[in-house]
Amino acid sequence: MHTTDAAPRKTGFPYRRLLADARYALLLNVLCALFVTFVLSGGQSFWLNLLASMCIGGIVFLLIDGIRLAWWGEQRRAPLLPFSILVIVSAAVAQVAGTMLFGWLANIDVPAPVSMSPRNVGMTVFTLAVAGAAILFFGSREKIARLQMEAAQEKARAESVARQAMQAQLQLLQAQIEPHMLFNTLANLQGLISFDPDRAQLLLDQLIQYLRATLSSSRAGSTTLKQEFSLMQAYLGLMSTRMGARLRFTLDLPEALRDIKVPPMLLQPLVENAIQHGLEAKIEGGHIHVQASTNDGVLILTVADDGLGLDHPGQTKGTHLGVANIRERLRGMHGDAASLSLAANHPAGAIARLTLPLPPTITSPLA
Repeated sequence: MHTTDAAPRKTGFPYRRLLADARYALLLNVLCALFVTFVLSGGQSFWLNLLASMCIGGIVFLLIDGIRLAWWGEQRRAPLLPFSILVIVSAAVAQVAGTMLFGWLANIDVPAPVSMSPRNVGMTVFTLAVAGAAILFFGSREKIARLQMEAAQEKARAESVARQAMQAQLQLLQAQIEPHMLFNTLANLQGLISFDPDRAQLLLDQLIQYLRATLSSSRAGSTTLKQEFSLMQAYLGLMSTRMGARLRFTLDLPEALRDIKVPPMLLQPLVENAIQHGLEAKIEGGHIHVQASTNDGVLILTVADDGLGLDHPGQTKGTHLGVANIRERLRGMHGDAASLSLAANHPAGAIARLTLPLPPTITSPLA
């Protein structure tokens, strides 16, 4: 029942962090030897001072940083009072043990490290001052590292929220697009079953193919132009089975653009709008042309039809929620770098044009 308290202990001692800190400790020991040699000691041997600095500084580093990492770990901040006691005790122990180690290594008689001579007191104060400066340095590094980690976590959370919002927006778009088409298709299927079973079977096959394609697309955070055009192939095949000779279509996707990643469900509402608002109300129907191209580092997707046109009085009116939704999605993903425009097509109909920035690794494949 105490797995939460025991979990941090299972990670093991952070040796890599200790070794990384040791580099700075060694540099600090060299600086201390230089300071003692040329500022405090009046020209005494630098190498002896460096050895003494390494002995005392190495022990104080191992005590403070080793105990800190073993007890509080890398991620936790040590409490002020216990840590202050650790620094003072470690400095005193390091002064005694380091002085004795230095005397043994250098084969030099040194004053008793526990005596209260002015030199020993001064060296102890100096050791405490250096240890304090080192603590401030490592504390600043830890604070910066902690802030960077928190910033990275916050960025990851923001990206996760953005992805969830985009997925919810896509699902909303799906909910807006599918009911009208599905209900009409099922109504047609019901009517065909009794007097044209073969055509009803074909319509059912096309519906299954479309639903399989759209389910895969709606679950993905991004898709490729190849998959997007495959979805349009399934959708227009379904609609052509419903409308018969009244609907003709062309899909134009150059080979060089097939693997470009795009947000899913961009073309579906534009093609549906072209049929619903342009071709279904036209007695003789018409033609839809879906095309992908590039120009000056921009991906251009167009859906053109020769239906009734944008301002024809016989055009079916609608809320155009799909178009508004696409514009919101583009604004959220690319800002002003992407856009959707609707214009009149000549000699008849309408043309919807999507412009998106090409991925950085692709520069106008067709140029």
